Amino acid sequence: MAGDPSADAADISFRPMSAKSAEALGVALAAIDPWAHYRYTAQALTTFLRAEEDDAPRVEILLEGASAGAFSIRRTWLRGPYLQFLGILPSFQKKGIGNAVLSRFEAEGRGAQARNIWVSTSEFNVGALAFYERFGFIRVATLDALVAEGTNEILLRKRLTID
Repeated sequence: MAGDPSADAADISFRPMSAKSAEALGVALAAIDPWAHYRYTAQALTTFLRAEEDDAPRVEILLEGASAGAFSIRRTWLRGPYLQFLGILPSFQKKGIGNAVLSRFEAEGRGAQARNIWVSTSEFNVGALAFYERFGFIRVATLDALVAEGTNEILLRKRLTID
């Protein structure tokens, strides 16, 4: 798969988000885009990452045992799950983590016999757009001023074939 250089899959792992990890990640992610662009506070991100939702569990990403980021998949959306959050700390980017998360996301969608998997990203986040498109996502809509005036979000879909 095109995208991040591959890390050894055995080095990448996932675990349910803890309160301690949510706080550390909330602080770190608030300092980078797109969250810094939108002026999300560390407290707002920490609160989101700590939240417990059966339909959208928060997951910590680990690389070689170190906290590298977080993701959350909303399991029921438009005929398939939606990746509602993906944040990878800068020092862990370009190490195959994004591919590992998207591969897990797609596998979960296929396991649930979903017709689609969905993501969205800010139009200014050209690296994320290119990454999702390399993974087979297609732009399907522009959501004008969804998060803030003057900035649009791009909704992307990957259609899954059901065997």
